[in-house]
Amino acid sequence: MTDELITDSDNKREYSRVEIYIPVEIKKIDKERRLELRSRTSGDSFLAEFKSLPNPDDQIIAQWLQTINLKLNEIIRMMTIQQDGFHCMNMTKVNIGGGGMSFFSDCSFEPGDILEIKLMLTMQRPMALFLYGEVVDVAVPHPNYNTAVHFIAIDDFVRDEIIKFVFETEREILREKRK
Repeated sequence: MTDELITDSDNKREYSRVEIYIPVEIKKIDKERRLELRSRTSGDSFLAEFKSLPNPDDQIIAQWLQTINLKLNEIIRMMTIQQDGFHCMNMTKVNIGGGGMSFFSDCSFEPGDILEIKLMLTMQRPMALFLYGEVVDVAVPHPNYNTAVHFIAIDDFVRDEIIKFVFETEREILREKRK
């Protein structure tokens, strides 16, 4: 065994990754749509249409309205997740991080293909995401194709949610190992 110094230039990964089973659905989309793509959480556009209520002078009423508003937002979020088809996705083993993911697939994708990836991050508060990625590598089937995807059209909020998920999952794995 030799001691090797690993520098930042040796490590190609910018973000930590975790291997886990999560609900996922993947489909290829036209490359022409690339400019209109935007990764998002399920229900983003629907909830953005509502303006926040003005704050009443009475603090008790303000707290009640805030509580009711939070509950309604959660109900709308859960209904949107169901409407978008997140409740019936297959569990898939993925290796995911803030920059991309890899997964095994029966379908053969080509490097450069653009994929729409619907997935549910199963954290304390589940989060349904629409992600887009460009296929960067496809390994020969054994028995399935190992496909590596680099996320594109992803904003900081969505990337941060993935990073939080990775760290929460890693923390849970460490807790289980200690038991």
